Formats: sequence, structure tokens, C-alpha cells
Amino acid sequence: MNPVPTALLLGALLLGGGAVAAAAADPAPVALTIEAGAEGRPISPLIYGVGFAPTATLRDLNLPLNRSGGNSASLYNWRINARNAGKDWFFESLPCSDDIFDQHGEGFLALSRAGGAEPMLTIPMIGWVARLDEGRKPLASFSLGKYGLQQEADLDGFASAGNGLTLDGTPIRDNDPTDAAEPSGPEDQAEWVRRIVAQWGAAAQGGLRYYIMDNEPSFWHGIHRDVHPEGAHAREVADRVKTYAAMVKAIDPGAQVVAPEEWGWGGYLHSGFDQQYADSHGFDHAPDRANQTGGMDYLPWLLKEWKAAGHPVDVVSVHYYPQGGEYREKDDDLSREMQLRRNRSTRDLWDWSYRNPTWINDTVALIPRLRRWVDTYYHPGTPIALTEYNWGAEGTMNGATAQADLLGIFGREGLDLAARWAAPAPGSPTYLAFKLYRNYDGHRSTFGERSLPVRGGDPDDVAGFAARREGDGALTVIAINKRLDAPAPLLLTLAGFAPGGAVETYRLAAGRLEALPPARYRDAALAADLPAQSVTLFVFHGAAP
Repeated sequence: MNPVPTALLLGALLLGGGAVAAAAADPAPVALTIEAGAEGRPISPLIYGVGFAPTATLRDLNLPLNRSGGNSASLYNWRINARNAGKDWFFESLPCSDDIFDQHGEGFLALSRAGGAEPMLTIPMIGWVARLDEGRKPLASFSLGKYGLQQEADLDGFASAGNGLTLDGTPIRDNDPTDAAEPSGPEDQAEWVRRIVAQWGAAAQGGLRYYIMDNEPSFWHGIHRDVHPEGAHAREVADRVKTYAAMVKAIDPGAQVVAPEEWGWGGYLHSGFDQQYADSHGFDHAPDRANQTGGMDYLPWLLKEWKAAGHPVDVVSVHYYPQGGEYREKDDDLSREMQLRRNRSTRDLWDWSYRNPTWINDTVALIPRLRRWVDTYYHPGTPIALTEYNWGAEGTMNGATAQADLLGIFGREGLDLAARWAAPAPGSPTYLAFKLYRNYDGHRSTFGERSLPVRGGDPDDVAGFAARREGDGALTVIAINKRLDAPAPLLLTLAGFAPGGAVETYRLAAGRLEALPPARYRDAALAADLPAQSVTLFVFHGAAP
């Protein structure tokens, strides 16, 4: 048996949890080496964003970005503060309430600013917005009184609202879109942008900076088939983004246009028209690929078209949800098999050697792929964003370790903006994972601003991320033990950092975030024992001069 250095035993003892026994016995420690002397790469603070966070959450988590978007935003009517839920809820046009998920307008700007976050608002491009009945009562796109009995209806809410499917499951295709919506074009939205600027100032003077161009346009025909039953053509989306971007920038030249907000893998490769065509015919001889994009994948073609028009888009954005069942809107799968899959599937964001095992059946490597597409077909260096994502299991430590892994990956891989769908519930393990990065001590102390290389370990088992903090020169290290039911003895080596000094330790385990007793490290090394399914933050301070 190899002897354990005295300095490592001391560090393990101070960090507690039986680390001495773990370090001195099999299995061997997980060895991570932090290249603290490396130049590293900047970490954008905007990767720590969420969607629909109330002011209290923004403040407590010290979050810099808050997004208002999603399916309802496509038909948001700023004049009457109303939305249409589309397929998500019986195609109903509804008055917006005080609920955070109903905040699509200036109220969202106010609550975001009050929380210290940069807001992102969605500008509808679909050509329609919600309308309401007299007295701000809801309207139905597929009312039972007009279109007959349907497979489902909102019997506990708006009983006359159907789901748009006849009793035999046939979609109702001859509906009148004005039943619950009204036309809206660029000039209507221009009035809204002028109003925002008049109330909040221009972007350069602290007004609204980010304008999102609608939501998942290649799936309008699925979510909003009451007003856009035909899948959007590639040319339609390219041109609409150019038109609406020009409108926004004519009013506020400093504004940042965010697009295309596509839904996922299928929406990166194929237009909405081709996706709809493929439902019946497959992707062979897909019309838009043959006649509009010249054989190119959809998103790279959009970038090429936008580049030819100048610089209409300032942030290239997509959405991504794992497709193996890791995320479910309700009733997350918490089986052992699914938890292990959740641990692995974060590789979709970065690993060129990882082939997605779901229907995607391809290598995603989303962040480097998106970076490559933008640098090849658009303007190199244009910011890239993941404006919707969620790995599920929010109320469990498995969900928390996945979220901590994602935030580390975003910084390491150079993502520019991210917004989780949506803000995690206060006090949940996933909420605390954000807090570990953004406000671990209650004094708004954060993970470092410059990502540093980490060598060693298996990212499906124990993942590590490191950064240098600019203000005080501290070295911050996140160690994530993804093991479902076993601790992980850890050996950290700090290459290029001070040989000894103080270390603060904060740990998220068993759904609780707590500070461990102060400790010191020596010989640029530290041993610790990581509990099963835990996230530990080490903050290393060099010895005082």
C-alpha cells in the first residue's frame, strides 16, 4: 500500500467525512490536476441565466439574465396583455395574469431590473397575436360550438375550448384563425419597441438590450397550427428575421437581436416545412432542402443568408433538451438507469466522441458545433446562446449534479449566454446548484471568471471545473460526484498555484448547501472525500504575503 502524504491527510481530516479512511484505502482517489498557471478563457457571466425568475430568485441567486419566451410568447399581444397557449393548452387566447409565466411585457422588464438581471423579451414574428372576448374573457381557436365535438376539451376551465382534433383524431384544418387571434406585422411590433424605448430608454442607455425573434419557428405548425398550419419554409424564417431585426435596430441601434431560437436537433437541420413533410414522407427529397437551402442543413443556411444581408443577428441562439427522457415536464423518471443516463447525456453539449443514443443517433457536441457553424457561415466570434434547456429531476440531487455539470460545461466550452427553462424552485437541490456558482456564501461571492484546464477523472463519474477569480486571485474548483450511492475520495493537485494557504469549502449534498470548517492546504495539494451525489466548491487562497 502506498503511503498517503501528511499534507493530504491533514487536508482530508479538516474537510471531515471520513476522508482519511477513504484516502488510505481502496478504491484509489480520483486524481484531478488543476492547471492554475494556464491563461484560461473568459467565462461569460450571462451563462448563469434562467427563464421567468421572480425578483426574489434573481436577487438570492445573483443571476445576471432573465428570459421571457416560450410558446405563449409567439402570440403575445402587447396592446391588451394577452397570450395564446397554442397546443400546450387547448389553443386558448388568455388574459395575462400576475403569474410569473404570464409576464411577457414591460412588467417582466421591471421585475428583472429590480432583481439586478438583464431581461430578454420575445418579439412575435408569426404574423398573429392573441385577441380576447369582451370583458377580457378567453377565446378558443377550436371551440366545440363551432367545430363540433373533439377528442379533448378544457372541461375544468374554458369548457368550450377543444384540442383541435375530431373524435377520430383527425386535425381540424379549415378553422378560421381570427376566432382567437388577429393579424400582426412588423409595424405593430415596431410600436411596441418604440414604447419600450420611450419607457426604459435605448439599449445603450440601460434600456432593454435583448430582443428575441419569436420562439421555435420550425415548429409553429405543431404548437400554433391554428394560425400557421403549414410548416415554416426556410426562406420564410430567414426573411422574417431580417425584417424584424431591421425594424428593431432602426428604432434602437444598440439593441441585440437574438435568433433563431430553434427547438432542438431536428430544428437545426430541417426547416419546419421539411419536418412537416417528413411526418408522412420521410426526409428523402425534402422540398426545402432541395429547393431553398441547396442541400445545406437549415441552421447553417440561415446563417449564410443572414450574413449576406449584413449583420441582422447579434446572438445566435438555440434550445436543447436531452431526448432520452431525462427531462419531463411532469413526473420525472428517477430510476437508477435514468439517473445514470442523466449523468452521461451532458456530453451532448461538448463531446465530439459521444454519439447520442436516442432517435438523434448522431454526435451533437452542441457548443463547439454551434461555434463552428457561426464562425464558418456567419461572422466569426458572434455570441452563441442556449436560451432553453433542462435536464430534469429538479427536486433531486441527481438533477442538481446535472445542473452543476452543465454550468461548468458552459464556462469551460465558451458559451456566451444561457437561460434554463425555467428558474428552479427556491430551495430545491437544483436551485442550490446555481447558488453554489453565484452566491455560495450569501455575500454574492461567485465561481471564478476565467476557466482553467482540469486534467483527470471520468466526467460521467466525477467531474471537475476550475476558474481563477479576477478580484482576489482565488482559485475556485467545483468537484461533482455523480456516483449514485458511493463516496469518491478526491486528490486535487494545484499546478502553478501557491504551494499553501487557506481553503474555503462549500458543499451541496442531501439537498442542503453548507459551509464546511475552514482548512488549509499544503504542497499545492488537497485530499477530500466527496459524498455520493454531491457538489463541492473549494476556494483556494494563496498564503498571505
